Amino acid sequence: MQTLLKQAIEASLAGAVEIMDVYINADFQVQTKDDNSPLTIADLRAHNAIKDHLEKTGIPILSEEGADIPYEERSAWKRFWLVDPLDGTKEFIKRNGEFTVNVALIENGSPVLGVVYAPVLKQIYYGDLEDGAFMGKGVTAEEAVEAISGKSEKLPVATERETLNVVASKSHLNQDTKDFIANLEKESDKPVDTVSIGSSLKLCLVAEGKADIYPRFGPTMEWDTGAGHAVVKAAGKKVYQAGGEQELQYNKENLLNPYFVVKS
Repeated sequence: MQTLLKQAIEASLAGAVEIMDVYINADFQVQTKDDNSPLTIADLRAHNAIKDHLEKTGIPILSEEGADIPYEERSAWKRFWLVDPLDGTKEFIKRNGEFTVNVALIENGSPVLGVVYAPVLKQIYYGDLEDGAFMGKGVTAEEAVEAISGKSEKLPVATERETLNVVASKSHLNQDTKDFIANLEKESDKPVDTVSIGSSLKLCLVAEGKADIYPRFGPTMEWDTGAGHAVVKAAGKKVYQAGGEQELQYNKENLLNPYFVVKS
């Protein structure tokens, strides 16, 4: 598992190098993934770099940029890499830095290893079910993997606060999320506060301990959540399907996730 985690980190960093070259040097104003937009170019360059690294493991790869693999083929996979080369379209376009490279290892429909790297923030979350979850700060895309452990701390980080922190957009709350938060306010003995961040970093806030719960009542795909889900699990927390206690499952025929809740 340690060898595979090292390879996943290397792949994530390699993808980030390609993204940052576009992010820093391209002059762009894009709102959608147009065929020749810098966003699409960054996606594809990151996908190819990650694929080149992960192919060496001999484990199949399912990536957002290569998701047209027939279910008849991938349904036979007991183990595969699940990749989102660039998660956080709006964050990339806004240049706010809150986008990530996501690499997860899925076994029998469940994430067992994951890496979430935010190259602009120079922050990496990684972990597996054997050794736990970690967060590294000040990590550049050119970093040697061996150096990252010296910049990392184990998750969750103990935090003392007087509020129950919920990951939610402060400006764009749908009704389901508003209702969920209202119920929390009734049930909690602490005031409820909202925290917001882009991309799969939302899951990582719960893994880290900065947030207590993340309800997601909107569409996501498997590659959006796989790596963050793995980090959450490695930190001893769960990603449940909304309305029950069943964890999110992966490699479904339809790769769209159901609504879910991340919590301890």
